Amino acid sequence: MQAPADRAIRSIVIVGGGSAGWMTAAALCRTLQRDCAITLVESDEIGIVGVGEATIPPIRLFNEMLGLDEAQFVRETNGSYKLGIQFVDWLRPGHAYFHPFGTFGKPFDTVALHQFWLKEHKAGAIDAIDNYCMAWTLAQAGKFAPPSRDLRNVLSTYDYAYHFDASRYAAFLSRYAQAKGVIRHEGKVVAVAQNGETGFVESVTLGDGRVLAGDLFIDCSGFRGILIEGALQTGYEDWSHWLPCDRALAVPSAPTADFVPYTRSTAREAGWQWRIPIQGRTGNGYVYSSGFIDDARAADNLLARLDGAPLADPRPLRFVTGRRRKAWNRNVIAVGLSSGFLEPLESTSLHLIQANISKLLAFFPDRDFDPQVSAEFNRVASAETERIRDFLILHYHLNQREEPLWRYCAQMPIPDSLQGRIDHFRHYGRLIAAEMDVFGAPSWMAVQIGQGNIPARLDPVMQYREADGAAWLARFKAAMTAEVGRVPSHRAYVDEHCRGNV
Repeated sequence: MQAPADRAIRSIVIVGGGSAGWMTAAALCRTLQRDCAITLVESDEIGIVGVGEATIPPIRLFNEMLGLDEAQFVRETNGSYKLGIQFVDWLRPGHAYFHPFGTFGKPFDTVALHQFWLKEHKAGAIDAIDNYCMAWTLAQAGKFAPPSRDLRNVLSTYDYAYHFDASRYAAFLSRYAQAKGVIRHEGKVVAVAQNGETGFVESVTLGDGRVLAGDLFIDCSGFRGILIEGALQTGYEDWSHWLPCDRALAVPSAPTADFVPYTRSTAREAGWQWRIPIQGRTGNGYVYSSGFIDDARAADNLLARLDGAPLADPRPLRFVTGRRRKAWNRNVIAVGLSSGFLEPLESTSLHLIQANISKLLAFFPDRDFDPQVSAEFNRVASAETERIRDFLILHYHLNQREEPLWRYCAQMPIPDSLQGRIDHFRHYGRLIAAEMDVFGAPSWMAVQIGQGNIPARLDPVMQYREADGAAWLARFKAAMTAEVGRVPSHRAYVDEHCRGNV
């Protein structure tokens, strides 16, 4: 009996470095431990976008999959810890709320906890829902420690992510991947060769004439999309009518004494400003719509609103929010900005890199490149990106600000998938789940309430409940207050466990 032909992928070429390229390389060399050559090509002449320095909790799973030591990772990236995002002035000037990593309270009844909070809120007998969340209790006190493993303790009810220097993270993973056999080539891709019949990419040519052939190609070339768009003409779905910000300015500033364990997002006249504290500096940026403010005025506004002295000139970035029509086309998979861009409002840029890498490993092909495999990859990737898109639109659409950008966002038609979730919450306080939603019920609840979508009535089942929600919430709040005093400051925890070379 004749042995089946070897159809295994034997060579992978990653086009582009930065966070996307080196995260992909690190994951592949960790998973494909033999019989597959992994090559990455990048050019030192091409800058790394690196707008975001903030992440969401799934990044911890990615680092754990690589076997990284958390303290070493935070130390080498000059990192810090993140318990969530504070949104300032988004609903209206003078208003703020917190999107936490973790839960509000702990379940004590079959009905969702926020229904008991809503009952007391309507009676005017309770304060903001933020104050029933351990993540915010710690964050506003400037405290941080990893969550307790004892599920009976209120210190088990939060999660966390990181702030870090994205360029240092890429360099850290570059060292990791090359130590495991990934071959790095310095150079620019100047030509792409495709099979005349199938259109599959067969090789890329560098500026000095080197030719890199492969079975599978990963496009991490950023907005240019050298392979996914330049060669394969995949097409792009524009979402700027829902997410109209199309520019960003990023600038580091001197560190301040306020070393808080959370990201701050402040709404401005024509967009919003981020503030991300890491060791040695604070990351700042202004994400804005060029249709409502010019670049010079945006830069002036950003520099005037820094908490510390600027350490560089603002670095500009232009983008169109949206996604490729396919993230996997023929034998090319787009990872990172080459697959699309959703602005950094909820710190999802690195997560979307991680998500496509995870799907690549879950749907890893052979050289037959079965179309049903790539179709399922694209279906799942589309669903996840659309859920994040809707979550971002939610912040913009529900607002009471008066500036032209914000009036446009409040009045614009939104996707039916989002409108349904808003309506369910508005009518009954119900949180509707959706497939591939990286943000769970506590996240959606925090933003819906934070952006002023207070339900008109309670879930009908509440009229049948006997649980004393007010008493339980008061006990939970008291327990949080008691525990927060036992947690070290964010600064003290970082200095003791993972102080970097700043």
